[in-house]
Parts: sequence; structure tokens; C-alpha cells
Amino acid sequence: MITIIAGTNRPNSNTLKVAKYYQQQLNLKGIESNLLNLEHLPVDVLNSDMFGKRTEAFQKIQDLISATDKFIFIMPEYNGSFPGVLKVLIDACNFPESFYDKKAALVGISSGKYGNIRGVDHFTGVCHYIHLNVLPLRLHIPNIKTELDAEGNLIQEDTIKFTNEQIDKFIRF
Repeated sequence: MITIIAGTNRPNSNTLKVAKYYQQQLNLKGIESNLLNLEHLPVDVLNSDMFGKRTEAFQKIQDLISATDKFIFIMPEYNGSFPGVLKVLIDACNFPESFYDKKAALVGISSGKYGNIRGVDHFTGVCHYIHLNVLPLRLHIPNIKTELDAEGNLIQEDTIKFTNEQIDKFIRF
């Protein structure tokens, strides 16, 4: 099973739009996937699920993570890295079994011109630590506001080409 993680809790984010685009593209290739929107993390996750007091709300997320074999992480740039809420998700999940020897594709987005290069590199280090195998083709989508149409579809020809290449490689990974 593939789960796409929209790596921010910002409401109505471009991250979520890109995550939905990836889900749509997988669906067109006959691959079902789940979408985990971090807007829906339990509000008390820092005080409960981080330290072994598993809540019913987070248990549903843990069950999804446990059942997933492959992850696609869509990560916006926050202060030169990835959002802290994404690290909270990783830290709140059961270790090491949640991610150990599973697979991941990484996509960085930003409103600037570098597409969250540093954040994807930082998150790659976290993935290595938790033994999550990363697809070598990591994408960086800069100037995200010029990449999406009103319906949330990617519209730049080269970005569409690279996302399709990444998705195809990830299916085979």
C-alpha cells in the first residue's frame, strides 16, 4: 500500500494540492493510494502520543502507517528545512517498526527558487536513521505558485515530465 503524506498542517496548502495531484496520477496508472493530511493530526499529539499514551485518534494514523509499504512525502520549505509537524509525525509513530525497511519518495516544494533542497536533504537523513529506503530520484519543485492551476494540477511541462518519471520509478521501486 502507498500512502502520500502532505507534510504540513497549513490549511488549504499547496502541499496538499501537490499530494492530491500525486494521488490522481497514481490512480490514472491503476495504483490505489491513501492520503494523510497532517492538518488532521490530533491536537494533543505532543502531550500524549509522543510519550506512549496512544490516543484513539492517533492510533488510526499509526494503523495506516503500519499498513503502508511505500510513502510519498510532499514537503514544503519551512525556514530552510521541512515542517516540524512532519518530524512530530515520525517521532509519534512506533519505532522502529513503522518505517523500518519500507520505501519512500521525496518531493520538496517552495515558493522560492530552490524547491526545498535543504529540507529534502535534512529529511533524507531522518529517513536513513529510521531505515526508510529513499528513491534516488528526489524532486524539488520551486516557485510552486506558478506550477499549479486553479484546480491544483501541475501545469509546467518539465515538472509534469519529472513527476511522471518519479512516479513510474517509485511504482517499480
